[in-house]
Amino acid sequence: MSIKIRNLTVTFKNGVTAVNHADLEIPSGVFGLLGENGAGKTTLMRVLTTALKPTAGEVTLNGIPYSESNYNRIRSRIGYLPQEIDLYPNLTVQECLEYMGELSGVEIRECRRRIGEYLERTSLTEHRRKKMRQLSGGMKRRVGLIQALLNEPEFLIVDEPTTGLDPEERIRIRNLLVEFSENRTVLFSTHVVEDLAATCSRLAVMKKGNFLYSGSARELLGMVRGKVWDCCVSDEEAAGRLERAYLVSAKQYADSGVRLRIISEKKPQNTSACMPCEATLEDAYIYVSNRNAQTE
Repeated sequence: MSIKIRNLTVTFKNGVTAVNHADLEIPSGVFGLLGENGAGKTTLMRVLTTALKPTAGEVTLNGIPYSESNYNRIRSRIGYLPQEIDLYPNLTVQECLEYMGELSGVEIRECRRRIGEYLERTSLTEHRRKKMRQLSGGMKRRVGLIQALLNEPEFLIVDEPTTGLDPEERIRIRNLLVEFSENRTVLFSTHVVEDLAATCSRLAVMKKGNFLYSGSARELLGMVRGKVWDCCVSDEEAAGRLERAYLVSAKQYADSGVRLRIISEKKPQNTSACMPCEATLEDAYIYVSNRNAQTE
């Protein structure tokens, strides 16, 4: 399964360009889409689900062009968890999922089997008879993910799937997505770098409608290796000077003063307590997203 995007542009009537001449290839497995809110990720996913027609460019799903004549074929191969989801508040979890499975064309006996399996794997079995309106936001996200999985899509698109989940549930959902991605493609969109570090080996970084990077997580890490520094200063005033001069990815107050994680081509000046440290995917994301504005 491969999704190819060529010269994709989406411009709205108000003149805002949400996706700008984008080129991307999404291979099998879990592929991460990383970017801040407003980067264009949701617009791109709306195009990939056929909910939005692009202004220009081409998209193919396993060689099938995204055209209106092919939309039904494409939709039958896709599962989608949107960022905002509000599923039938007066139905129970079980009723809601059975109805969504029916809409997806899943035979009822098989649908119930899949629902039982996914309810167990998302820790929702004991809540299956609750009305959807009684669920917490995190529970609704999990139900939304199950509905996206019911037709066992070849291409699963998930937008911020771990929003509102506690740490243990986030791990379960991430593991479920990794297992589901065997012989399939999962597009995992998020602004939480930790989620992608734990699930995918390939990703793209998006900002203001453009792709700043596309490739392996290992290569992305290599771009920032040797450019991350752990610096300790005595007070907030000294920390402020460093924050104005350098790109800071983390700040922590300690007994010895203020510790800053700084991304810089060279060792930061005006502080002696500064040592190189191991780069993380979050450091690499911040570096790529801000390198044009970084003060070296």
